[in-house]
Amino acid sequence: MELTYSTTPEGYRIPNLILPDEPEYHLGNFGLMRRRYLKNHRKGIFSAMLMSGKLNPHLAEIDQTANDQFELITQQMMEAESVTEDLKAQNQMEWVGKMNNIRHRAEEIIRADLIYN
Repeated sequence: MELTYSTTPEGYRIPNLILPDEPEYHLGNFGLMRRRYLKNHRKGIFSAMLMSGKLNPHLAEIDQTANDQFELITQQMMEAESVTEDLKAQNQMEWVGKMNNIRHRAEEIIRADLIYN
């Protein structure tokens, strides 16, 4: 691998580093949470993955997996707690409260299992 350098007006030589070409990923909430966690708490892993070009595919995979698990956990909790469309039609406020509770619990499970692990 051959490095080339640029010289700044002050006389400093800076290597011309170019990251490998990667497909563009649109990250959702969970992918962005994972990125923030790695950047703030696992700086070595973050830097290594960024420099090797593995960061964005990793974040996209975490985001997709987390979204799939979130949907599955949410559906299972809704069934277990009898949160149905009938409840929504009869008492919207109770349905909203239960759904918010279910979503928050599902997100906490995802954070513990995938984001902060």
